[in-house]
Amino acid sequence: MATDFQIKERLPEITAKMVEAYRDNPATNHLGHCPLPNYDAVTEATEWMKEILFPGYRHRDGLHLGNIGYYVGDLVDKLHDVLTQQISRALRHEANHATECDPIRLADFEALGQAKTVAFLNQLPELSRLLAMDVQAAYDGDPACKSLDEVILCYPGLETVTVYRLAHLLHQLDVPLIPRMMTEWAHSRTGIDIHPGAKIGAHFFIDHGTGVVIGETCEIGSHVKLYQGVTLGALSFAKDAHGRLVRGTKRHPTIEDRVVIYANATVLGGRTIVGHDSVIGSSVWLTRSVPPHTTVTLERPNLCMRAENCDELVPEKSLAPEGDSEG
Repeated sequence: MATDFQIKERLPEITAKMVEAYRDNPATNHLGHCPLPNYDAVTEATEWMKEILFPGYRHRDGLHLGNIGYYVGDLVDKLHDVLTQQISRALRHEANHATECDPIRLADFEALGQAKTVAFLNQLPELSRLLAMDVQAAYDGDPACKSLDEVILCYPGLETVTVYRLAHLLHQLDVPLIPRMMTEWAHSRTGIDIHPGAKIGAHFFIDHGTGVVIGETCEIGSHVKLYQGVTLGALSFAKDAHGRLVRGTKRHPTIEDRVVIYANATVLGGRTIVGHDSVIGSSVWLTRSVPPHTTVTLERPNLCMRAENCDELVPEKSLAPEGDSEG
């Protein structure tokens, strides 16, 4: 490698300017404070959680009922230690004690972190049963699927829903930061964005999945199916007298039981309710409630096609074979 050492000698100047930028912009660095939750530790712990929930599918094979207790016991023990530390860091930061690293206060947050960790771990058996219904929903809802194993090994929707359900448990335990770290990690892997605060019922299936967005205050019933590109979002953001966003309000829609929402549909607003047993068609933009047993679709567009070596646009109906035209 050819190097001009005279140019390289100027690199300390860049470093000095960068350090000065840290002084000028303290909001974009976390220097001189107690540690935040560690991203790598949180994502590794999430992988251990998935290994517990779906043993034999991922990192370790050769498992059976005779040895699974030892394997899972080791993972649970590691999760206890890692989550206790990471949750205590998140709680300390949330309590605005990021600069107070005295041992007495640290012990208080670690005790609370341990209590929340154990409460979380106690819910994993029930979560396993809930995820089994999500696996079945994917198999039941996709004729291209050959087996439940295929769902667990291959489906990004299940991957994201698994991480969401884990993060949602932590969110319900008022654990800050970590649930969002988990779901945004899953978002980066699958293109499916589910806020950990959303409430989603059993037997949930996202088919294909890329581009799906489910907002924080969304409520979804059981036996709901979404396709790629669906957005369950906010219609608008209320502001207070000082122009600041009002937080903690219901901003996202409610989807009742047995609803199907097809690709690229957008459903917005905290007051919007999609009644049970309804179907929302592709590319629909919906900002008001619909009653149960309703089908919402766009009118069929009039397509025009340009034939090769012809400048004239031909309406789609005129291209249909005889006897194939609509009504």
